[in-house]
Amino acid sequence: MPDRGRPRPDSAWIVRRGPGGMAAAEEADARRRAEERRKKLLAEDERLAEMIRESEKSGELRAAPSWGKPMDLADGYARTPVELRMPFKILKEAGVVPPEVELMQRIGRLDEEAAAADPARAEALRRQAEELRIVLALRLERLRSTGSL
Repeated sequence: MPDRGRPRPDSAWIVRRGPGGMAAAEEADARRRAEERRKKLLAEDERLAEMIRESEKSGELRAAPSWGKPMDLADGYARTPVELRMPFKILKEAGVVPPEVELMQRIGRLDEEAAAADPARAEALRRQAEELRIVLALRLERLRSTGSL
């Protein structure tokens, strides 16, 4: 029969846990971190809202080519991760294209030049275009498999 007057040797390691399985100190710390995140997000939202108000006031928003028009969702918008939609839209409106699109444009220009060039020059241009196609295929495959370049 165990001695009821003395604590079991492992009782010092018993931690009181709350309903979520966390110790009270861990739970308080988690609540504090969540509150800090919420405050940071609110501060960021307020900063963004102020920037939008300033842009609207200065007329910068109305100068955008897409102002007042419905968004074109046929350009891959729905397949773009939510966190990347706005940055990609800004880059698109600024005329910045991804490196893969630049490669495609260069390949197209080389093909057009090759069609109008003399046979010797056309062959060199076709080889150049083919090398770029290989580079493009490798970049796209890496992007598909890893999600980044």
